Amino acid sequence: MLFIALVCAGSFFYCFKNKLPYDRWKVASPNSFFDYVLLLACCTFITFIAYLQFQYNIFGNRYGLATFFPMLVLFFSAYYFDHVGILSMAITNLAAWLGLTVTPFEILASNNFNESTIIFTGLFLGVLLLFISWATCKKNIKQHFEFTYANFGSHILLISCIAAMVHYTTWYLLWFVLLLAIVYYLYKKAIKEKSFYFMVVITLYTYIAVSYVVLNLLDKMGSSGLGEVYFGFLYFIASGIGLVLFLIRSNKKMKAA
Repeated sequence: MLFIALVCAGSFFYCFKNKLPYDRWKVASPNSFFDYVLLLACCTFITFIAYLQFQYNIFGNRYGLATFFPMLVLFFSAYYFDHVGILSMAITNLAAWLGLTVTPFEILASNNFNESTIIFTGLFLGVLLLFISWATCKKNIKQHFEFTYANFGSHILLISCIAAMVHYTTWYLLWFVLLLAIVYYLYKKAIKEKSFYFMVVITLYTYIAVSYVVLNLLDKMGSSGLGEVYFGFLYFIASGIGLVLFLIRSNKKMKAA
C-alpha cells in the first residue's frame, strides 16, 4: 500500500509541477510523457482506494463512498489537466457510483439487466450525459469533451430503452416511441456535426428495436404454420440489405456536404 501511495503521489506531483496553465479551451500536454504519468497517477489512486476497501473495509457497507471519492478525483483531473482518457474513466466511475456496474457472475446468476432500477438509472444517466454534452458546447467549457459525453450518453440511453422494451412487455411500444424520439434527436445531431459514427450508432440501435417490434407482432399473430417464420427470414434479409444501403447513402451525403 505504501508503494502504491508513493507512486500515486509522485505521479501527481510531477503532473502538478509540469502542467500548463488551466484554460476553458483545449490545452496541449507539455510533453508526450505527461499524459501517461497522469494516467498512472489516476490508476494507482483507484487501486489504492480499492485496496483499502477490500483489505480493511474502511467504508463498511457504504460502497457508494468507495466509488464517489475516486469519481471526484477523476473528474477534477480530467478538467484540470485536460485529459479525455481520464474523463472516460470518470464517467465510468459515475456509472459505477449510480449502480450500473454489473459483474459477469451477476449477469449469469441473476440477470440484473432486467431490473427496473437499473433501467431507470441508465435512462437518467444517459439523459444527464447528453445534457452535459450540450452544455459543454453551449458554455464553451472544454468543447473537445463533448464527444465523450455524447458517446457514453447515447449508448447508455439507447441500451436502457431497448432493455425497457424487453422488460416491460405490455408497454414496449411506448418505450419504442421514446427510443425513436431519442434517435431523432441524435440523428439531427449527427447531420449537424456530419458525424457518420453517430449515424451508424443510431441506425444499429433503431434496427434492433424495430426488429424486436416486428418479431413481437409475428409472435402475437399466433399462427401455427410456417408463414410467420418465412416472413421473419424475408424481413431480416430485406432489412439487412436496406440497412447497408442506408448507411452507404448517408455516408456519401455527409462526404458531399
